[in-house]
Amino acid sequence: MMPLDRLRLLLGGLAGFGRALLGSLRDLLPIIVVIGGFQLLVFQQPLENVASVLVGLALVVIGLTLFVFGLEMGLFPIGEQLAYALARKGSVPWLVAFAFALGLGTTVAEPALIAVAAEAGKLTGGNETWQLGLRLTVAVSVGVALVIGVLRIMVGWPIEWLIIGGYVVVMALTPLAPPEIVGVAYDSGGVTTSTITVPLTAALGIGLASSIRGRSPLIDGFGLIALASLTPIVFVLVYGTFWPANGLGE
Repeated sequence: MMPLDRLRLLLGGLAGFGRALLGSLRDLLPIIVVIGGFQLLVFQQPLENVASVLVGLALVVIGLTLFVFGLEMGLFPIGEQLAYALARKGSVPWLVAFAFALGLGTTVAEPALIAVAAEAGKLTGGNETWQLGLRLTVAVSVGVALVIGVLRIMVGWPIEWLIIGGYVVVMALTPLAPPEIVGVAYDSGGVTTSTITVPLTAALGIGLASSIRGRSPLIDGFGLIALASLTPIVFVLVYGTFWPANGLGE
């Protein structure tokens, strides 16, 4: 590559990073306005350690920009390319296996799930086995959700019926489960929509829908994340019913 081409590539990358930086600042602006407005208008007190706050804000903007860059450069292309390649190969078993493994692997590594499981583990008297079981239950449930989502895209099942049916099951299981596990189950559904799971899940759905004739990436490619948030609630309610956490809620 010629030095001039390298310079153009570098300038193009810097320009793209600058646009992403402005976009991150724009996304964070409402939070800044709300916090600053309440601090000045409601509390009527100046911020303490303004310099530290500004430095921290700058780091958040830069970190968010790098995170988005990483998603666009790495995770999204990987998920889309793998889904497209497996669909073109025509191997349904391998596609289903890939979806399950992707859901299992990304959820086990999910920092939010690790945090929730650790906090729940504290309330079980330090029962590390139960804590590990909770993480594996949520991870397996997300793998099952992605399998259902992949089959939905391939067959054309309406996403709304799956979601409605899933929440009917949740409402039926909630009164039967131990009261102390209900909150943990509902929080487990939320932690799966975080930094690692969401990008790869969305990329899988979009890549698969794009590779199948008659499927719309916009209509059929989305919905996997909703399923990934729903199935952990069901699985953890069942898990807590058949394997109660000793000391939880006491």
